[in-house]
Amino acid sequence: MKTFLGKPMASERSIDWNLLPGYRWHENGQSTFSGAPLKLYQKLDRLFLQWAGERGAAEHRFPTFIPARELDRLDYFRSFPHLVTFPVTLDPSKDNLAAFVRGAPLDDAGHLQLAASAPIADVLTPAACYHFYIQFQDERLAQPRYVTTRATCFRREDHYAPLQRQWSFSMREIVCLGTADEVKAFLAGGRATVEGFFKKIGLPIEWQNATDPFFEPARSSKYLMQKLDPVKIEMVFNGDLAIGSVNFHRNYFGEAFRITRAGADAYSGCIAFGVERWIFAFLTHFGTDEAGWPVLT
Repeated sequence: MKTFLGKPMASERSIDWNLLPGYRWHENGQSTFSGAPLKLYQKLDRLFLQWAGERGAAEHRFPTFIPARELDRLDYFRSFPHLVTFPVTLDPSKDNLAAFVRGAPLDDAGHLQLAASAPIADVLTPAACYHFYIQFQDERLAQPRYVTTRATCFRREDHYAPLQRQWSFSMREIVCLGTADEVKAFLAGGRATVEGFFKKIGLPIEWQNATDPFFEPARSSKYLMQKLDPVKIEMVFNGDLAIGSVNFHRNYFGEAFRITRAGADAYSGCIAFGVERWIFAFLTHFGTDEAGWPVLT
């Protein structure tokens, strides 16, 4: 049997998620937590907050929606049309609402049959760090800025799997905005901290260069640029599941949102953690019994 530091590899441990106490999987790509799984969720996020605090990162909380006009600055809708999720409401005219009420709201498959919809001006958050660039737009940074947030993110996928691939999921990010050297130092320090943690607890993680999931990547100049000069490194569990990433954005967001540092467009970078995927890694590698979990400090 394959082992890692004396422990069974995750591929050797199978969990019936439908029978796990405190966890419920929803077929539309979402998870519900209580009991021990919720406790693990909270412990992991406290660990991420501890790492953020070690870097002086101020915590922020943001709303669920992002204005579409802000994401359009990033060419988001051409880059990721397959992932985006929109909040949709009905056109508020009385006749339109009456037509919806008189009709059959649901078809036999459980799909809503909408009347005319109102204009859509917002997007459900696709990545936690986007809020920061919108928040700090037009600022001149006198020093590097370190911030963190946890957001419920939404990415439409062609299939879902418990804790591994979800329509809505929790993302904790620690972000630095500054000069190129300041951001690179932040990312190097953050990666070293995470690497030390993985080594200490014996979680089988490899670091792999990656790209963002662009639509029609072969036709995407952004994808080709990331392939030629990798700026995204993923923490890959058991050879196939990215549970987090270290990302160097160059000055892309600084330029798009007119954020400057030292007289030039600010550079930025983030360390991102997918909370549900970390839970998957912990439970499949260390087991569902709390007594077998490593100390999270």
